[in-house]
Amino acid sequence: MYLKSLRISNFRKFGIENNKIEFVDAKSYQEQKKGKEINIAPTTTLIVGKNNSGKTTIINALDTLINKEGKFKANDFNFSYLKRLLDQFGKSPQRVETPFLQFNIGIGIEDNSNDIITNLVPFMLLEDVDKSELEILVKFELEDEETFIRDVKGLLGKQNESVHFKKFLALIDETRFKVNYYNASGEVINKFNISNLIELRAIKANNIENENSLSKAFGTIIKYRFKSLIEEGEQDLDSNINSINMSLTKIIHEKHTKDINESLGKIESIDKLKMSLNADLTFQKLINNLIEYEYIEQDNNIPENQFGLGYTNLMVIIADLIDYMEKYPENSFNSKVNLISIEEPETFMHPQMQELFIKNINDVIASLLKSKNKNVNSQLIITTHSSHILNSKIHTGNTFNNINYVTINDHHTHVVNLNDEIIIPKNTEIDANKIEDDLKFLKKHIKYKVSELFFSDAIIFVEGITEETLLKYYIDQKEGLNKYYISVFNIDGAHGLVYHELINLLKVPALIITDLDIKRNKIEKETFEQINNLKDRVTTNKTIKKYNENSDKLDGLSEKIEINNMYIAYQGNIEGYYATSFEEAFILTNYNHSLINSVLVKIKPDIYRGIIGKDSSFNNVKKNSYKLQRKLSNNKSDFANELLYKFITKTEDETIPSLPKYIENGLSWLTKKLEGGE
Repeated sequence: MYLKSLRISNFRKFGIENNKIEFVDAKSYQEQKKGKEINIAPTTTLIVGKNNSGKTTIINALDTLINKEGKFKANDFNFSYLKRLLDQFGKSPQRVETPFLQFNIGIGIEDNSNDIITNLVPFMLLEDVDKSELEILVKFELEDEETFIRDVKGLLGKQNESVHFKKFLALIDETRFKVNYYNASGEVINKFNISNLIELRAIKANNIENENSLSKAFGTIIKYRFKSLIEEGEQDLDSNINSINMSLTKIIHEKHTKDINESLGKIESIDKLKMSLNADLTFQKLINNLIEYEYIEQDNNIPENQFGLGYTNLMVIIADLIDYMEKYPENSFNSKVNLISIEEPETFMHPQMQELFIKNINDVIASLLKSKNKNVNSQLIITTHSSHILNSKIHTGNTFNNINYVTINDHHTHVVNLNDEIIIPKNTEIDANKIEDDLKFLKKHIKYKVSELFFSDAIIFVEGITEETLLKYYIDQKEGLNKYYISVFNIDGAHGLVYHELINLLKVPALIITDLDIKRNKIEKETFEQINNLKDRVTTNKTIKKYNENSDKLDGLSEKIEINNMYIAYQGNIEGYYATSFEEAFILTNYNHSLINSVLVKIKPDIYRGIIGKDSSFNNVKKNSYKLQRKLSNNKSDFANELLYKFITKTEDETIPSLPKYIENGLSWLTKKLEGGE
């Protein structure tokens, strides 16, 4: 058995759409040792997203259902949902929906497993016998709807409208709710509790409470292990402690108690006043006060309060895992769905440690159980906003599967269940090897290049070093954009197409700046012919072709392409000419700007002087923009860096060149998207 899915409705930021989280099943990880099999999940369900997107909310929902008996409060309801209900009460009090929270829990059932499915029987119908999945519907709903409706009507009639919502929340907290469980037929299953089916150990972020956190964690584990050894007869610690107490008490009596009582007898009758001093060593006192926890580093013993927070946080997580595995009953692993959630383990960890953590966490659990006769089948769930953990997950697993991307869309949590097939859709018209290569490229490119797109407010894809270098500067100068986290990625246009499905899934505003790539014949190239119209012209740009109804014709092409959360910008008519690259467009836009000309003369002095002529006319720069672009093809990095240097070192009265119009339009679109406009 394993948790296959969880659909959350009306809880906190979750609405009723795009609210399904999918989990990887607890596949077996086998290690043979002395004929004993140890099974743990070899892969991990990853819940990834930016801060305040709803990652922790998912674990909180499970934790409240399983470990807190479903004791939800008014603040656990989605406020937009509650305001809509309250508005309905005001308009039509006769037929209204009353507040409820809903959780659809999908339980997977594996064939040929050793799981004991007794706890699932109440939800199984006759036709479910051969099914591989069951759904349990859990509703947190009113015990008495009529009384609640009456109370809401009274609230609306007496209270000022400005305080209605606060009073509504207070009424929800004061009203009795109950947790009901329903089977597929809609029947309530009585005398059932989800905690009998699912076990959740939630390891919170930043468990370092004080400088003795590690001592406390390991003290608990050692205490439990010693008790287990005592119960198994391998240790007789209680007898040893009793013997020590008796010996110490005897010494204390002979050396101290007798003398003290004799002294007291001088003041008061010994029958009225007498002291007894006894040794009171216990196992708990022994663990708490007598064991010293130290790290060993290059043969030096270092106190735990002097060690780095990253290592301490890692050790506390491992201690929690040990504690969970040690305390769990022998047979319960096969009668329950066993979940271990770790919240943001990257806290205090440097990037390399983060990547190793996600890569090796399953092996850590396996090593902890080597000497234990337990058949553990647990699912690991990790919430994170670390691009390094995401990198490691994709690279180690060689797949996007089992990653839930959580974001905010229209003020609600929006969950995207990633997998390889939706990121690179299968197409019968495309060679299977091409699909496999695209997927391989995306996995590798994300690892080395752009995994941060999952955590960006917006993305800009460019095709060259010049625009990548300069755009970051321009964005930093723009008041409307510099407050957002915008990632600029340099990627070839054809390869950029591989990202389009992923961009669409993530709902992140994406500005794709590409080149018109006008096809020229050999003579036009050799003579550096300027292009002043697009009649009978075609493009070699695959992105433009794809979104131009698969046509490569440029005549009649709109000035931009906008699809969902993507805006594709490319060169248009600039000063009477059509540029074919960013460099040419930048030169055409600023052909008479002194800063641009000073850079051109420095990078290509002979070519520039030949173009500018004896009359030093900047108009000649405009007429030879394509030639300049071609001559700069091997010096783009120098061109970009020299421009950036000029921008940074300019005086206050100097202006910087303007961005080409097609890019300015794209940035304006991006600003509106980020600010919630259309």
